[in-house]
Amino acid sequence: MRMFQSDTARWRALRAKDAKADGQFVYAVRTTGVFCRPNCAAKLALRENVVFFESCAEAERAGFRACKRCRPKGESQTEREVESANRACRMIHEADGVVRLSELAVAVGLSRFHFQRVFKKVVGVSPRQYALALRDERARAELRRGGSVTQAVYAAGYNTSSRFYERSNRALGMKPRQFRSKGNGLKIRYAIVESALGLVLVAGTERGICCVHFGTRRSELEQHLKKNFARAEVVEADPEFERWVKTVVERIDGNDTGSKLPLDVRGTAFQHQVWNALSGISKGTTTTYTKLATKLGKASAVRAVARACAMNPVAVVVPCHRVVRSDGALAGYRWGLQRKRKLLEREGIRDGD
Repeated sequence: MRMFQSDTARWRALRAKDAKADGQFVYAVRTTGVFCRPNCAAKLALRENVVFFESCAEAERAGFRACKRCRPKGESQTEREVESANRACRMIHEADGVVRLSELAVAVGLSRFHFQRVFKKVVGVSPRQYALALRDERARAELRRGGSVTQAVYAAGYNTSSRFYERSNRALGMKPRQFRSKGNGLKIRYAIVESALGLVLVAGTERGICCVHFGTRRSELEQHLKKNFARAEVVEADPEFERWVKTVVERIDGNDTGSKLPLDVRGTAFQHQVWNALSGISKGTTTTYTKLATKLGKASAVRAVARACAMNPVAVVVPCHRVVRSDGALAGYRWGLQRKRKLLEREGIRDGD
């Protein structure tokens, strides 16, 4: 859907030099005879001298010529930045070892500082964080295939096993050998209980909660747990773990006492960054995907932030339900929009507020 349909909205975007407006329309200045991108760095003209067009071709038919500064007929700055970031990502993927920041910057024709800023803006994480996340995913893939820990270490691109073990708990959520065997040797306690939003599975290791998942059938929830921890020792909740379960259900039912719950969740560095930010959203308040991305310093990574929210393994404990669309309407929710709506209503928030 195209944005900025009205001249009022376009003028507002022009004044703000809104990057999202680039490609949506062009504007021309009657006194200069030039048409530009909405985010052109040129001095803002008076409103009575500005006219808007759907495309460059339409502006040219009206007798205006293209600005030599922002080059509206060529590739946009956003497109150039995306291409630079994509090229760097391909280099990181194809490299046998570590690719230095300076090498990436030279390859895309940017300074180190500017490249670092562009990459983080487009991808959502720094080149180093991206490379580490890629290594971690390669290690996970090798371990899932049944390869040895040593094979996983070197297949992922780690120079030494010590480096991998330093990151293993964060990258895998457990020791490498436990991950390789889908939790073999790991003890997971769990309970499936009724809540105001239906059946909910609560599971955790000795370190903390690792899964909170809604479902309609007990067998479905047990299958979800087994799929992720096929060889772990899965046992029913004991009295100590029941306290954690009770706290989770209180949050679901809207009776949150403010008790802290320890977590033991797996994810990439970026996902952990998003989940930490989600945990800071106070009860009874919401934010948007755009605001959340901006808060993380990754304003252009809105989609990546949304994906990280969707991958949240612990419903309600990490309150991804408190993230809504920019217009206040509900967006997608892993466990269903009806549950999201009810969670927010219990916190005094209604759809569209």
